[in-house]
Amino acid sequence: MRATMMDFPLTLAHILERAGRLFPESEIVSRLPDGSLHRHRYADFHRRAGALAGALAALGLSRGDRVATLMWNHHAHLEAYFAVPCAGGVLHTLNLRLPPEEIAWIANHAGDRFLIVDDVLLPIADRMRGQVRFEKVIVVPLAGSAVPAPCLNYEELLAARPPFEPPALGEEDPAGMCYTSGTTGRPKGVVYSHRSLVLHALASALPDVMGIANADAVCPVVPMFHVNAWGLPFSATLVGAKFAFPGPHLDPVRLLDLYEAERVTLTAGVPTIWAGILQALDREPARWKLSPGMRMVVGGAAAPESMIRAFDRHGLRVIHGWGMTETSPVAAVNYQKRGPASSDPDEHYALRAKQGLPLPFVEIRAMTPGGEAPWDGATMGELEVRGPWIAGGYHDPGDEAAQWSADGWFRTGDVVTIDARGYIKITDRIKDLVKSGGEWVSSVDLENALVGHPGVADAAVIAVPDVKWGERPLAIVVPKAGEEVTEAALREFLAPRFARFQLPDGFVFVPGLPRTSTGKVLKATLRDEYRSWKGGSGDA
Repeated sequence: MRATMMDFPLTLAHILERAGRLFPESEIVSRLPDGSLHRHRYADFHRRAGALAGALAALGLSRGDRVATLMWNHHAHLEAYFAVPCAGGVLHTLNLRLPPEEIAWIANHAGDRFLIVDDVLLPIADRMRGQVRFEKVIVVPLAGSAVPAPCLNYEELLAARPPFEPPALGEEDPAGMCYTSGTTGRPKGVVYSHRSLVLHALASALPDVMGIANADAVCPVVPMFHVNAWGLPFSATLVGAKFAFPGPHLDPVRLLDLYEAERVTLTAGVPTIWAGILQALDREPARWKLSPGMRMVVGGAAAPESMIRAFDRHGLRVIHGWGMTETSPVAAVNYQKRGPASSDPDEHYALRAKQGLPLPFVEIRAMTPGGEAPWDGATMGELEVRGPWIAGGYHDPGDEAAQWSADGWFRTGDVVTIDARGYIKITDRIKDLVKSGGEWVSSVDLENALVGHPGVADAAVIAVPDVKWGERPLAIVVPKAGEEVTEAALREFLAPRFARFQLPDGFVFVPGLPRTSTGKVLKATLRDEYRSWKGGSGDA
């Protein structure tokens, strides 16, 4: 017996056409630079994305050409998300928070031909002038600014609507690319195919992943320049959900105002965003009437258990996830699966603080020098993954080094435990683990415990050299405004939860922590700063 199935390539063109035909009335709301709200519908989005694809083709875009974007989260960026790959090009989102010289390096390394840039971000583009080789620069006049020559006006290009014959796309054709954060060396480019993005969108929308439905109102706070805003522009468009884009306004008050006004039911961002939201809600718990049970997807760094508990008190649900640029990015999401559940609230929250279960078609294993670690929730190993939207290499093959195992698994660099039910718990990055007297100490566990103290706003734990034990943990703590926290109080707070050798040897109090453009703590910077820190050799 032979199965005979229709040859139907999985491409973003199908999602775009589906959006225009089935969901023309679904709304797309964007907060503009002046704070006002811009509204249009999927019918407008479908028409404008087609016009942009035609304009790019008329400008000479060829198959496989890279089109860079330097843009905030808004309707025009969503149009580029679909227009560029549907015209046969490759969408390359540039991280506007990086130094201009680093953005220029990335654009040149990717070989970007065109740039689409918000008018409010032209000063960044100007600072790259002479360092980049863009053939055309297209300016989106969000703030109504005059478009300087020789740049092209985005709205005028769309209004011209040149005739466009969509190319025949293959599902393995490249559709997008993003660069890693580059916390250790130069950033590395990851190229996504149409097939990988479509499969990722389908899996992300599943009920036990992000559960995205047509009835949802979705607010991606995670930037659209950061790993495709975790795929939300694709998965939410697939089901015709409403969008509420925050534009450049990411402060807690304006985000909460947007959530309330647009009845947002699903939002996504990094823990630093949610920390600010939580402080605003705690200060004025009655000010905002949010959608009951609004889901808040958190990734990029571990969400402390204390944060999950706090949002529950406000009737909002934190959903923990895990992924990387190389995993497109969502590879695991935390949900309560069927089976025996503990009635102990502490066990319930400890489970929810894990990174969760792998998505369908994503396979996982934790590897130790002696082989695969058992799924016992205790044995630590490096997380390795494989699946249809996991990268098999980098844009520059010279970057691959040892990131892929001989049998094809991607080595993530994350140290994890996996319990008997398949839940992943990140214990650290390999480079951030503290190895003390032959024992591994998890900086993540210590950090999450520290931010659970009522007087602590933020914390990082690093390894510092120690003559006796090799390395010992040092805690760098940011107290909450107006709070006085002592080393003795924090040591007493941690003592019941950790073995004696796991407790930090010292506590340093600082006003803030250095972070990357995507919100991750720069541990390397802290290790350099405190390399000569001298504390007594603890009784490890």
